[in-house]
Amino acid sequence: MACHLKGIIAGIDEAGRGPLAGPVVSSCVVWQHIPDNICGVNDSKLLDKKVREQLFQWITENAYTIGIGIADNKEIEELNILKASLLSMERALKDAQITPDLILIDGNHKIKGFYQTKPVIKGDKKCFFIACASIIAKVTRDKIMETYHETYPEYNFKENKGYATEEHKHAIKKFGITPIHRKTFRGVREYIDHF
Repeated sequence: MACHLKGIIAGIDEAGRGPLAGPVVSSCVVWQHIPDNICGVNDSKLLDKKVREQLFQWITENAYTIGIGIADNKEIEELNILKASLLSMERALKDAQITPDLILIDGNHKIKGFYQTKPVIKGDKKCFFIACASIIAKVTRDKIMETYHETYPEYNFKENKGYATEEHKHAIKKFGITPIHRKTFRGVREYIDHF
């Protein structure tokens, strides 16, 4: 899991490309060195909620710095999900307020303007730095969606986090779409004029 690298290293990953509602959230986690105890750090999608939140706390306490970048559903509609995801990654890197020696990004795209970026396909499963970013991004986005649940309880965002579960799709059919739904996504756009 650990990438054996030297210098100030940043891992970047996003959460929320697939949902029908809410933002895409990226995290940039910067380390000066890999801690001795990294037990349990893995792709956030492979961790249960309790472990993910424990690791979120550990990363927050031990990383050199962390940046968060968000692209909301309006930007996703205007740009498309890939460009919005990359924009959120750029924002996360800027939010970290440091220029790392190397920037490792999950996927196969670079962040424009930063020559020291290296895409790593399936990086959240292969590399400690990116796995940390995936955990921070996932927990941060989940908290955002839990907040939206308070405004739109009928969609049960606290559980489905905006993903296309049967319950969520049924709620869209019954209640229509909210201001945080992604109007260009299949499963949402069909209901824009129904209410």
